[in-house]
Amino acid sequence: MDAVRMPYLNRTLLLLLALLLFLLLGQIRTAEARKHGQRVRRRTGPEETHKHGVALPKKPPDVTKSRKTKTEQLLKVDDHDFTMRPAFGGPALAVGVDVQVESLDSISEVDMDFTMTLYLRHYWKDERLSFSSSTNKSMTFDGRLVKKIWVPDVFFVHSKRSFIHDTTTDNIMLRVFPDGQVLYSLRVTVTAACNMDFSRFPLDSQTCSLELESYAYTDEDLMLYWKNGDESLSTDDRISLSQFLIQKFHTTSRLAFYSSTGWYNRLYINFTLRRHIFFFLLQTYFPATLMVMLSWVSFWIDRRAVPARVSLGITTVLTMSTIITGVNASMPRVSYIKAVDIYLWVSFVFVFLSVLEYAAVNYLSTVQDRRERKRRERARSQSLPCTCSISQTRTMTMLDGTYSEADTNSLAGYTEEPMGPEDEPEPEPEPEEKPKVPEKSEHMVVHLSMSTEPAGIKKRKSLRALNIIQNTHAIDKYSRMIFPGSYIFFNLIYWSVYC
Repeated sequence: MDAVRMPYLNRTLLLLLALLLFLLLGQIRTAEARKHGQRVRRRTGPEETHKHGVALPKKPPDVTKSRKTKTEQLLKVDDHDFTMRPAFGGPALAVGVDVQVESLDSISEVDMDFTMTLYLRHYWKDERLSFSSSTNKSMTFDGRLVKKIWVPDVFFVHSKRSFIHDTTTDNIMLRVFPDGQVLYSLRVTVTAACNMDFSRFPLDSQTCSLELESYAYTDEDLMLYWKNGDESLSTDDRISLSQFLIQKFHTTSRLAFYSSTGWYNRLYINFTLRRHIFFFLLQTYFPATLMVMLSWVSFWIDRRAVPARVSLGITTVLTMSTIITGVNASMPRVSYIKAVDIYLWVSFVFVFLSVLEYAAVNYLSTVQDRRERKRRERARSQSLPCTCSISQTRTMTMLDGTYSEADTNSLAGYTEEPMGPEDEPEPEPEPEEKPKVPEKSEHMVVHLSMSTEPAGIKKRKSLRALNIIQNTHAIDKYSRMIFPGSYIFFNLIYWSVYC
């Protein structure tokens, strides 16, 4: 019995295993069918149904979202070697250039440079980028394609700093036409050197230039030219500067030679700037003129007011020094004389001479007072009267110690001679009982008159000329006319030469 049951159990187990395998295969097929159905729905889109269960027609596919050919495949970028210029080995490639100046940001006299923002556009033909188009329309790309094709290697000669704007992306545009014509545009800010001449500063005009040139290709490989001549340069009418008036923009071109590499085409953007003078009139010329005029006030102040005149002179000198220092601080250290230096230093000399004028007046006053003091002491020490022998005489009696300074000054120009016996005063009788004691004369008589001899006339003229120098009031009086007149004459010459 056990032997009979064993084969029966084995058959039953085999049947169960076969059934399980069949079920597993059925589930696997069902799962694959479901996945295949989802893929089909993703490609064709979900079927839209009405609320009542009626199927709606499917939407037509969006052509704009269909997969297109890659740009690289359309322009055949991978089929060519763009490390070489177009038409390599043939004639020079013509590259046209035009520029639109967006802004002239700053002009620096200290660094002798300028900063400009511009749109730089290049035009050339590269048949390797030609493509077939039924509408003959161009294709426009951003800066990502520029790295895969050939573009001109134009750089700015004598530039100190330059950069391509990158907000919000690199400001680069590439436009390709079906026949292979290419437009390459970029927005650049460049700071370039400008050789300035400050010999007429601040009444000057400056001419600066921005120079463009190919770095690697000589004129045998690449020919740069202005695409539309003078019209290749356009500017914004709103461009303005605080210190300069932009007079003219124009373009030129020429060949530049380098001894080690050869000849290169170079393009120039030239512009002329004229400086506004009103700012410097208010900040430099008017203050300097007022300081010079203020120094003339000391000519009307009493010569005995030493603190007033000295403090006024020192103040004007220091103020002029401050003005000169402030002007030179904002200028480059050039080795030649500028127009503003001439005006300021001449004004400084006028102010300094006014201080020296009072020093001369004070010194001559001291010398004159010393001489008058000695003259008075000498007159007091004389014990004998004197007579001046002239044709017409007049007599003056001066008591001892009572004559004035003006009286002693009036003695100039007279000659002295000993008194004759007829001019001597009669002695008073003395009593016999008293001994003779010498007494000091209480007064002296002086005979004064104008000399009618030619020698006296000459002496009087020389003393009159000397009196101008000795009379300190006369020095101030002449300074009141000489200083303003000389300064006005200098201004007339200065402004007629530099304006």
